[in-house]
Amino acid sequence: MSNLDLRPPATPCAAGPTGPVRDLRPGRPVPLGESTVVRRLLPTLGRRMVGAWCFVDHYGPDDIADEPGMQVPPHPHIGLQTVSWLHAGEVLHRDSLGSLQTIRPRQLGLMTSGRAISHSEESPRPHRHAPILHGAQLWVALPGERRHTEPAFEFHTDLPHIAGGNGLRATVILGTLDGATSPGTVHTPLVGADIALAGGTDARLPVEQDFEYAALAMAGEAEVDGVPLPVGSLLYLGTGRRELPVRATADAAFMLLGGLPFEERLIMWWNFIGRTQEDIAQAREDWATGTRFGEVKGYDGARLAAPELPPTPLKPRGRTR
Repeated sequence: MSNLDLRPPATPCAAGPTGPVRDLRPGRPVPLGESTVVRRLLPTLGRRMVGAWCFVDHYGPDDIADEPGMQVPPHPHIGLQTVSWLHAGEVLHRDSLGSLQTIRPRQLGLMTSGRAISHSEESPRPHRHAPILHGAQLWVALPGERRHTEPAFEFHTDLPHIAGGNGLRATVILGTLDGATSPGTVHTPLVGADIALAGGTDARLPVEQDFEYAALAMAGEAEVDGVPLPVGSLLYLGTGRRELPVRATADAAFMLLGGLPFEERLIMWWNFIGRTQEDIAQAREDWATGTRFGEVKGYDGARLAAPELPPTPLKPRGRTR
C-alpha cells in the first residue's frame, strides 16, 4: 500500500492517553491510484498509532466489474510492515524480491520492508478480476532494532480461528488473541483480528489490559463497548480493559487492532518510517536514483516518483496528541 499524496506532511507517529477511551472517528476520503478511493483512518489529527499500527486505509465495497480496480504502481518502503486483508475481491502483489502473489479474502499478505523494499498492488486486469473489492491495508512500524532487517514477504492461508460463543467468531491475522497465534511474523507485542458477529450476538472478547485497541468497522452495524460503529469508522478504545463487550442485531464485522503502546520517537513521511531527517532524505534519494530498493518486474506502467521533501526539518516525536 502506498501513500500517493504528492505533498505528504511530516507525520509524527503518536497516540493518546492511557486508560479506557471511546473515541469514534470517520475515515477521510483519499484517492489511491487510478480508480480507488480509500478511507484513511490512521494517521489522523490527534491519533497517530494504535500499538505499532500506524497506517490504516479501508476501501469498498466497490463495484469494479467494469473498472480497473486497485492500481498502485511500484513504490518504496523502509521501517515498516504492510498488511493486506480482503473481505471481497483480489489484489495482485509484486515486489522487488520477485514475489508474485494473488491475495484473496481472509488470506494474509504480509510484507516486511526492513532496510528497503519496493512493491506494487493491482486488481487483475479487467474482465479477470472479481466484481467487488473490499478490504483494508495497514502498516506496522518496526522497532529500532528491527528496522534494518532484511526485507521479506509472507503469504498465509491457514490462519487460526476463535469461536467465542454467542455468535462471535474471529480470525487472528497477526499476533495473539485469546490464546490463538497467527503464523505471521511480528516484531512487537500486537494483535490484528477479523471479528465476525452473527445477528443477535452479545459477547465479551478477552483482551490484554496493557494493550491499547481500536476497532475498524468493516460491515453491518457492530456495537463495541456500547458504541455503534458506522462502516468505515475507527473506534479508539485506549488501554485498561480485560474484556471487550460486542453486540450486533444483524450480521456485522470489524477488525480489532491492538498492541503495547509504541514508545519510540518516529518520523513517518510518504512511504517511509525513520528516526531522523537523514533517514528520510537518504531513502528518498535512493528511490529517485534507482538504488537500494530493487526493481518490481512485470507491472505495466511507470513507478511512483517521490515527492519533494518539505522545506521545514522533519522531527521525530513521541506518543503525544
